[in-house]
Amino acid sequence: MPAIALATSLPPAPPGGESAPSFEAILSLGLYAGIALFLIGTLLFLAWYLGHKTHSPMKSEPYESGIAPSGVARLVEPVPFYLVAIFFIVFDVEAIFIVSWAVAWDRLGWAGFLQIGFFIVILFLGLVYLWKMGGLDWGPSAQRRGRRVE
Repeated sequence: MPAIALATSLPPAPPGGESAPSFEAILSLGLYAGIALFLIGTLLFLAWYLGHKTHSPMKSEPYESGIAPSGVARLVEPVPFYLVAIFFIVFDVEAIFIVSWAVAWDRLGWAGFLQIGFFIVILFLGLVYLWKMGGLDWGPSAQRRGRRVE
């Protein structure tokens, strides 16, 4: 009979079926977070304290390789080159979302299909907008068109 008394003395479960985390779980999470913050703070302090703090006019030079700087330190690549690189990264990250949907398509059903369809439509509209605004045009013809507009 003690087992029945123990089972009846437990508080009822919430309607969702999940119970609140136990005190031990919250305590272990708090200890883990505290230790992580302590280690991060200790390592940042040690890096600051043990780091070199010498300042000199030579260290203020743009290059410390022993060669005197000449000219400007600006890149000569055209800006659209970097835009294309950024577009690649954006569309590559969005491809990750599409592949992750494809892995679980059978569990998501029609709701998941409609959500990924909406995502792809928004992605396509963004690509069309970039194309119409000239974000994908670069080279001599794009530079000539830019000069006519200005």
